[in-house]
Amino acid sequence: MPPSSLPVALLVQRAAKALNRAFDDALAAVGGSASTWLALSSLKNAELRTQGELAQAMGIRQPTLSHHLESLERAGLIARERPAGNRRVQQVALTEAGEQLFLRLRRAAAAFEGRLHAGLEDDEVAELRRLLGQLVENARPD
Repeated sequence: MPPSSLPVALLVQRAAKALNRAFDDALAAVGGSASTWLALSSLKNAELRTQGELAQAMGIRQPTLSHHLESLERAGLIARERPAGNRRVQQVALTEAGEQLFLRLRRAAAAFEGRLHAGLEDDEVAELRRLLGQLVENARPD
């Protein structure tokens, strides 16, 4: 079936899968993944954060985040500590190795973004952003 005859929802799903695979491959080539990039970039943009704030910034639940953070901590990319005055909260920060991986992932993500923009004018990219935002808004339940 030609793409022009597919429902928009299926085209978006197909495009999302292809883009996710390609983005994951680009990040894996420099030693990371999309979830690692999301976690490290969220931490980098806010410096020291609690796990709850980080989960909210990433748009995931805390139990899911805990799993990711355990892997990142084992890899030496983050450090977690509990502040003396509040033992229930864990603060999370990038280690030096996390900073280095963040920089590699940022370069790979920027290069991938550049690939996506190839052949598109700035106004077309802006329109694509607007249209995708509208689709997301339209998909929300009433």
